[in-house]
Order: sequence, then structure tokens, then C-alpha cells
Amino acid sequence: MKAILITNDDGHAATLTQIEQSQLPDEDVLVQVEYSTLNYKDALAITGKGPVVRNFPMVPGIDLAGEVIESASPDFAAGDKVVLNGHGVGELHWGGLAQKARLNADWLIKLPDGFTTKDAMAIGTAGYTAQLCVSALEDHGITPASGDILVTGATGGVGSVAIALLAKGGFSVTASTRGVQSQADYLNDLGASTIIDRAELAQAGRPLQKERWAGAIDVAGSHTLANICASLKYGGVVAACGLAQGFDFPSSVMPFILRGVTLCGVDSVYAPTAKRIAAWTALARDLDRNKLAAMTNEISLDEVIKTASNLLTGEIRGRILVNVKS
Repeated sequence: MKAILITNDDGHAATLTQIEQSQLPDEDVLVQVEYSTLNYKDALAITGKGPVVRNFPMVPGIDLAGEVIESASPDFAAGDKVVLNGHGVGELHWGGLAQKARLNADWLIKLPDGFTTKDAMAIGTAGYTAQLCVSALEDHGITPASGDILVTGATGGVGSVAIALLAKGGFSVTASTRGVQSQADYLNDLGASTIIDRAELAQAGRPLQKERWAGAIDVAGSHTLANICASLKYGGVVAACGLAQGFDFPSSVMPFILRGVTLCGVDSVYAPTAKRIAAWTALARDLDRNKLAAMTNEISLDEVIKTASNLLTGEIRGRILVNVKS
């Protein structure tokens, strides 16, 4: 079968190669992978530009969807369509950028009603994370009447899906991105009502600033997250799910004490099964499939390594769907 394989024998290397089924890890469910994705974390793993891979050799790919071929688990049978997001796959365990994968049954959920495997991977971890973030805002009482919601990394996978979901829910959305003019049509079509340059939030700012947003979904961290917290309205909520700018948080307690701001950390990797199913159920109900199609770029397994480098340089927007079958 074809697979992307990352090795570290004579330095970091990622190659498209052939592997035998016997090389797959010893887990209880064998899946014929139909679609996977290329996420920011996958791109870091493939290029070696981030400390993502913990074991070598490694098949990257934090997402996959496909059909069960063999199962030693009572929860799954041959023919079941399944989805996997996270659980250390592509980091600690061989992942989805291969034509077959052998996986722990606890990491899988059955394909949600109304989705094909292609739909599920067009959404992928990025879209599933976006839904977790939207749910976090709503669980903390943020409604469309609360005010504008800021979304950083707006043209990325998480940002694109988050904007579409928020707009469908009646929220007014401010999108933060680079290349405001060049991305305006794309972001407006997703549902953003205002677009700002990401540089506006990227530098050190005052610990308490003018109140601007009722809530935010942030993929950047560092100064961007600190400035968001400082700019939230009283009682505002930010769902933080990424560290594209950095893992530091150069802030103060002032927004939290003086304005009652809430900072919610959103983890998609080890979220419990019940939360995963709830998120996918909400995606089936709320995500506009036409908007999903507009933000999705499909590539083959042969194109993954080149595309990973382009993803890290910001040359690609939206979701990257990998057709593993081709």
C-alpha cells in the first residue's frame, strides 16, 4: 500500500513509499482509509519544522475516514464506516496518510449520519475543533445578541469552518487574517461581516484595551491571544485552540478580574467520545455543505509532501482533503 513515511535515521525525511500491511501497528481494528486531511500539525510533522513526531518511523495524518476491514472489537464490524480525529495518531501512533491503518477501537467513532467519508474529512480535525470552540462560547452564555465574535487565522481550516458555523448561528463575525483585500471575497462568502489585518493584534499591547468583541476563537496564542483578552467586552469569552504565533501568553490578570473575561482551552486530541459525537452531530446540523465545498481543496497522496510546505508558508486557505485512494 502507499503511505507517507517519516524517518529520522540520517536526519528528518518524509517520503511517499510502499509499505506492507504486516508493518502496521498491532491494534484491534484494520481500516481501509478512503480520505485523510493535511492539517497544520501534519505539515509540521512532514517538514520537520515542529516537534510533532514522537516515534520513528511514523506515518503522519491526525485524521482519517474509511471502512473497517477487520475488527477484534465488539464495537465495530467489517463494513462499518468510521472516523478518527487525534488521539496521538500521526504523532505517537501511525496515522491516516496511508491506504490502510490499524487502530485502537477506542479512538474511532462511527461515521455520523448524513456524512460520507469525503464529507467527514473535508471537515476533519480543523472543522471538528471549530465546532468545539463554537460550543465552548455557547456553553458560556455567548449568543448573537452578545456582540461580535472575532476569529483569528480566518482563512485556515479552523477559522474557515468557525466563520461558517457562527454565521449560520446568527453571529456577527470579525475575521482576522493577512492579505485583507485578497481574502475579502472568500471570507465574506463564508459569513464574515468585518475583516481586520492580523498584524493589528500581533504585537505587544496594553493589558486592558478598548472593549471590542463579545467572544473570540483563537488559533494564534502569544501576543494575539493576550490582545484579544484585553479587548473583550465585559463577560467576554475566548476559546483558544492553537499556538500558530507562539505558546507564550504575555498577558496579565486585569481582563479576568476587571472585566470577568473567561479563557477556555479547547483540546480536540483527547476529547472524550461523548463530546466528539456531540460535535459531529452539531456539524451535521449546522454546517452549510456548499460553504464546506467552497473552502475545500482536494489533493492526492502523491501531492501531500509538497503541499505541506505550502501550507506552512500560508499559501493555502481553507481545508486540504487528501484522497488516499488515488
